Amino acid sequence: MNDENLIKSLLPAVEQQLESPDTPYVKKTFTRLVEKESLSPDGAKELIALCLAEESNRMFIDKRDFDVARYRELLDGLPGDPE
Repeated sequence: MNDENLIKSLLPAVEQQLESPDTPYVKKTFTRLVEKESLSPDGAKELIALCLAEESNRMFIDKRDFDVARYRELLDGLPGDPE
């Protein structure tokens, strides 16, 4: 799966996180990217999906649970490169 397909496959999860009361930090990041960084809504969602992909990949490689704190750090670092 190439990067573009990976991001597209994660967009539904990002949409769910934007609506969920359990992940208000995702909505906050989205709003910041759109309003303060002047990204398009689609562009903001793609960047969030990149962060989700990075943490999911790290979870798989390290054989550990999803690290919410690390995910939040990646989101806080946007619009830079999530790594």
